[in-house]
Amino acid sequence: MMKGLLPADTYIVINKTILNDYDRKLLITLYQPIIGYQAISFYFTLWSYLDKSELLSCEWTHHHIMTNMGISLSEVEEARSKLEAIGLLKTFLKEEHVNTYLYELYSPLSAKEFLGNPILATSLYTTIGKLEFEKTVDYFKIPKLNLASYTEITTSFNSVFKAGSNININIENVRDKNKLGMNIIPKYELQVVLEMIPDELLNKRSITKDTKDLIMKLSFIYDFTEDMLVEIIRNSISEKHTIDKEALRKNSRKFYQFDHYGKLPGLVYRTQPEYLRKPIGDHSLRAQAIYFFETTSPFDFLSSKYKDVAPSKGDLAILEYLLIDFNLNPGVVNVLIDYVLKINNNKLLKAFIEPIASQWKKSRIETVEDAMRIAEVEHKKRKGRAEKQGSKRMVSKPSWFKENLSSGEASKEEQAEIEELLKEYKEVA
Repeated sequence: MMKGLLPADTYIVINKTILNDYDRKLLITLYQPIIGYQAISFYFTLWSYLDKSELLSCEWTHHHIMTNMGISLSEVEEARSKLEAIGLLKTFLKEEHVNTYLYELYSPLSAKEFLGNPILATSLYTTIGKLEFEKTVDYFKIPKLNLASYTEITTSFNSVFKAGSNININIENVRDKNKLGMNIIPKYELQVVLEMIPDELLNKRSITKDTKDLIMKLSFIYDFTEDMLVEIIRNSISEKHTIDKEALRKNSRKFYQFDHYGKLPGLVYRTQPEYLRKPIGDHSLRAQAIYFFETTSPFDFLSSKYKDVAPSKGDLAILEYLLIDFNLNPGVVNVLIDYVLKINNNKLLKAFIEPIASQWKKSRIETVEDAMRIAEVEHKKRKGRAEKQGSKRMVSKPSWFKENLSSGEASKEEQAEIEELLKEYKEVA
């Protein structure tokens, strides 16, 4: 709730985290292009007012910070709002004759967290452009060293120290790195939407957090209004007066297609985000396969696997399931689909895909390269299980597996398969 700020209003700064010089680099390099130098300067100024222990500041007036920074009161409010919205600051107000504000400082996200956030990364990309964005990503990358000729000789803890007696320590208020994340407010309150549905029709107590999350995801993806969402939920209620999540997904899809003349939402037509793509420069066969997965939408990829035949409604439902429920990136979905089709006799079955997608989600697979690597690991496990069971059936694998492409031992059939996979890429190139 915005209150009219006056120069005489006082404020105290409280540090809710641990701040260091690396945080300054993160703020200037990643945050400043999005929220502007004035908001970052406001953050640094509040930081400078902390005591020697960097815990708490003295009480100051807003006139002091206006004079210190050389900005107007409206600019102070604008800078504060930007910091709040992007998750660097929390503000509390105590209304008295002279109002008092508490400003809580929070750490910026790490480079990996920031660049892994689609909204923040896209905002940065849009602001600074492709070339500068790629330079920024490279700046925060850890150099890759070839340790093949090295042997780890790190000493373990128990080889140096002896175990002592166990003691109980209260660490409840010990300082730690605290991050807020972005402050995003939905277009409408889900509780208000649910209250529009009579209690005799829907048991509100049966609605779990997962169901609420799914409702909000679907409403965001399909851009439903409150009235639309109420109708969809009503049509998705089971005989037990609970929300059937599968029916909710189907009804959302049908409602959207009816309202958009049979078209599907743009989600299945999106490609891998730019910031999660492999840098261009490598022209190996594997790199070409990666590029293809990254620059092809799941819809077009599945169409190409079916020889340009449009995917069925069931197939599209699986794509949406992977993109919405598991929140997998488009390029990762392409790798998953290609892998499953190969190891499951060209059949796309939800029951077969679900445990693999769940594992990839838990492993936080975001890039095409990571998806390929985890697929290769899974294939080795599958092959090992087959050998233990004495199965004579060959365990199929996609043509892009590292062991084939890197060693140059790919068979003619595998070479032909990957050539077919890259046909669309070559036409574009």
